[in-house]
Amino acid sequence: MKIGKVLGNVVATVKTDSHRGLKLMVVQTLDERGEPHADPLIAVDCAHAGIGDIVLIVEEGGSAREVMQRPDGAVDAVIVGIIDYLNELKER
Repeated sequence: MKIGKVLGNVVATVKTDSHRGLKLMVVQTLDERGEPHADPLIAVDCAHAGIGDIVLIVEEGGSAREVMQRPDGAVDAVIVGIIDYLNELKER
């Protein structure tokens, strides 16, 4: 799993059948300090997230499709939870 911040919505008028009815969000992945990490990605929202929310992302294709119960879906990233609070990890 990864941590991310929802940056915005994706609106697509033409989608594959496996994406119909799904809410797509642009998510910036974050490191353990809450700082941006890597490039933003597009994830299917299964947690009713909104812009600005800190979220948990599953980015493994098989696991993502399992969460959505769509084994043949063309999905590799899913928002599976909304984080209420993020503690900064300390160096040992």
